[in-house]
Amino acid sequence: MRRITPDHDHLLGVVAEVFREHGYEGTSLSLIGEATGLGKGSLYHFFPGGKEEMARAVIAHIDGWFEDNVFAPLRDSADPLAGVERMLAATDSYFRSGRRVCLIGAFALDESRDLFAGQIRDYFGRWVTHLADALARSGHRPGEASELAEEAVAAIQGALTLARAANDLDVFSRALRRLRTRLGMPAKV
Repeated sequence: MRRITPDHDHLLGVVAEVFREHGYEGTSLSLIGEATGLGKGSLYHFFPGGKEEMARAVIAHIDGWFEDNVFAPLRDSADPLAGVERMLAATDSYFRSGRRVCLIGAFALDESRDLFAGQIRDYFGRWVTHLADALARSGHRPGEASELAEEAVAAIQGALTLARAANDLDVFSRALRRLRTRLGMPAKV
């Protein structure tokens, strides 16, 4: 009988959704097994370090997506405002216009945050740094660019929380529209 190995990216996506729904502390191997269809032995085969290794892998996977779709455009776009626009569009897409919790942000607030402090700090630090650099290249003074970048990332994270708390997804869309203006983006036609 041939074994079917689950696609690693798909497996991490399923595990991420379990963590999003139950938090790190509330997630058990039983819940992960139920969601993935894998037994504990198979889960330990893929993640010998158990739940902590799964969470680290999920954070790294999310970080990789943000590196490709958010950080790289901010860092590498010849037109820095085009990079900021790509960041806003990718952020809206990833967070499903406010319907998806930021798992790295949730881990930062969870009791287990110290386990993942380095990964969390690096993720948010690179986001702020790359956005600040893009804003500086677009003409903002460096100090102002850093403050705007920090404000923007905080606004995105806060809007995700507020949209869920208020059960009003338009909160996130409105926050992104205000950010476009605040960051000096041209009006969308």
